[in-house]
Amino acid sequence: MRLVLLGPPGAGKGTQAAIICRHVGIPHISSGDMFRQAIKEGTELGRQAEKYLQSGSLVPDAVTIGLVQERLSKPDCRQGFLLDGFPRTVAQAGALDAWLAGKKEKLDAVIDIEVPREELMVRLTGRRVCRRCGATYHLQFNPPRETGKCDACGGELIQRADDTAATVSRRLDVYVEQTAPLIDYYRRRGLLKEIDGSRDITTVTRSIGKALGRDW
Repeated sequence: MRLVLLGPPGAGKGTQAAIICRHVGIPHISSGDMFRQAIKEGTELGRQAEKYLQSGSLVPDAVTIGLVQERLSKPDCRQGFLLDGFPRTVAQAGALDAWLAGKKEKLDAVIDIEVPREELMVRLTGRRVCRRCGATYHLQFNPPRETGKCDACGGELIQRADDTAATVSRRLDVYVEQTAPLIDYYRRRGLLKEIDGSRDITTVTRSIGKALGRDW
């Protein structure tokens, strides 16, 4: 099974990706992991990507697409894969479709985990981290026993800059702006499976399984 996983920050993609891959028996290929692996292996495309990343520049589509093709050509992807973080643009989606068509293959589905913006804000801004030991808490879902103090070491709990309301709001705006055309692209192709990600993990997993014709 060949899948693409979409969803905004805080939607629970990482959790669901691990469950899907375990059920289906396919590798989870995140864009970040893919870049790191190619750089570690020292491939030509990995070296090119590293230069852009070190300079703080965006990696061009041609390099990113090449890295994806390189990764999907490995033996563990023969029975399928789950792509997470790629494609990010319609151009990348078209390149992926063309490459798969050249191998007489195609995507089976695109899973879009949807969560209301208000809930995403709660999920992402409620995180607190211990300044001393790095333990992570959530004000609503996993609060410390004593407000502002780490259960493990008593250290001060802080909110990281990435988790402030202003930063989270900007991240969500960027996601919507970048992904809306991609969602339309896959909807027109009849591949999009829209999943309500606001429910509990087990219910979301079952919904994904049902959308894929599986009974999990």
